Amino acid sequence: MTSMTTDADGSTKPAGGADWHSRMRHPVAFYLVCLILVAVIPAFIFATIVLKRTNEAQERIFESLLRTSTGAVNRVVEREVTGMYATLNFLSTSEYLQTGDYAALHAQAAKALEGTDTHFILIDADMQQRLNTRVPYGMTLGPTSDATSARQALARDERLVSNLFFGRTAQRWVFNVHLPVRLASGERMLLTLTRNAESLANAVNRDILSPGWSAAVLDEAGHVIVSTDMTEATGKPFFLQIVPALRIGVGQASQGGVTYQVVTEFSSLTGWKMIAWAKTSDVKAPAVSSLLWLTIGGAVFAGLAAAGAFVIARVLSRDVRNLADDARRLGQGERIPSRLHIIAELETVSRALSEAADARVKSENEIRFLMREVAHRSKNQLTVIQAMLNQSANNAENATDFADTFRKRVAGLARSTDLMIANAAQGVDLAELARNQLRPFTPEDESRLTIRGPALRIDTQASQTLGMALHELSTNATKYGALANDRGIVRLTWQVVGDRLVLTWRESGADIDKEKIAAERKGFGSVVLERMLKMALDADLERVVHDDGIEWLIELPLERLNNSATGPEEKNET
Repeated sequence: MTSMTTDADGSTKPAGGADWHSRMRHPVAFYLVCLILVAVIPAFIFATIVLKRTNEAQERIFESLLRTSTGAVNRVVEREVTGMYATLNFLSTSEYLQTGDYAALHAQAAKALEGTDTHFILIDADMQQRLNTRVPYGMTLGPTSDATSARQALARDERLVSNLFFGRTAQRWVFNVHLPVRLASGERMLLTLTRNAESLANAVNRDILSPGWSAAVLDEAGHVIVSTDMTEATGKPFFLQIVPALRIGVGQASQGGVTYQVVTEFSSLTGWKMIAWAKTSDVKAPAVSSLLWLTIGGAVFAGLAAAGAFVIARVLSRDVRNLADDARRLGQGERIPSRLHIIAELETVSRALSEAADARVKSENEIRFLMREVAHRSKNQLTVIQAMLNQSANNAENATDFADTFRKRVAGLARSTDLMIANAAQGVDLAELARNQLRPFTPEDESRLTIRGPALRIDTQASQTLGMALHELSTNATKYGALANDRGIVRLTWQVVGDRLVLTWRESGADIDKEKIAAERKGFGSVVLERMLKMALDADLERVVHDDGIEWLIELPLERLNNSATGPEEKNET
């Protein structure tokens, strides 16, 4: 159990926790000074740790950058070689190759390769050159300068990229790309593109390397194809002799007592390696410099921090007291002016408190307004329900008829209310209101019920009145009108004429008795149409009894509907 202590005033509290809290309770200045001491005493250790972490982070960054750089070199080289393979594939389909018209094939290849640093060679199975676009057609050509890779390509019957070699015809360091083909005659030939090594100089760009780093492309034998280091000449073995066996990725290599950081990428398409290297001492030089600057900066920081600690503590104490006072005022519901503070974060807190106070006042006003609105709408609902109750009771023949009629009318009111709540901000779409109210009365043949008119939004209160009117019209049409048989048709249409909405309810194909209609007293539907529409929406109504059905013409001022949006002649049709 936790031991308790009793204060002089008789209150109890945990003994250990209270003592610890009392010992740790000090002004801000005390903790600022402690912070400075913690920073000054272990300054050198801190600088060493930062140096180590900086060096590790730098190495990770270099590794990522150099992997990206060697990967970029690899992609450039493979893109060039892939383009050469595409050219060989094109030439392999030449009809001149199949017919043995080498003069025409020479001309075709020369034209295809015009403006490039690439040349076409046709080599037979005896390693003899049949044509070479480096020289005019017809000149005597000897065997290929690189018979080794040519024989490998023919033996494997697959495309191949050669190592670097010195071309006798080009008198330059070149490499070949081979594609073996079999002619229709059965003879096997080797289509070869040869290219000067220096043409790949754009693949190794010093701009993509970090300072102090160099890059080169090496063939499978470890000879330099191109390099950013001018001392690494094309055709010579790379100065790090272990490179041909070096694993792909990041590693170290030593040569002549010097340690190098090395990043290697391998091309599966060419078999070549892309390598970036730098002296380890150059790579670590920034870390040494960081140690020096961190040590100096720590000392300067400690001095400045000690001088400013008390000033900052004084400002913080004053501003915190002001914020505490503002918080108390916020709890009491008072408005709070935003204060200016030297500390930007404290000013942000002050502004937040001020905005919270304003928001609280606004929210309280909105709540009071909403409560009044809820009360007002509840009274309106009760008035409408009372009217429905009276009319249902007056027109009902028995209790069952009353219950059924009243239930349906309340359901229609509920559907209008749902639309009103769902669209309280933007108003209710008239077509959606009509479809919602007429849906329970829609016959199996939906073509007998048509709803058509331009897009129009009406006030949520007006939608309740119109919804009840449409419900009663539908009820009467189902009981006595066009929907009481299997052939009647109901058309509900509306249009905007000037500043008024003209709504027409037309029934046709109904079995009606004009004399009986004239003799009967008006039901709840007529009350809604003639009283509520007239009183609530200032509507003008006219009922016309045709031989085949009843027609209602209703005109309402748009301003009473409080429509928020009227679309073009966009039809809402059901």
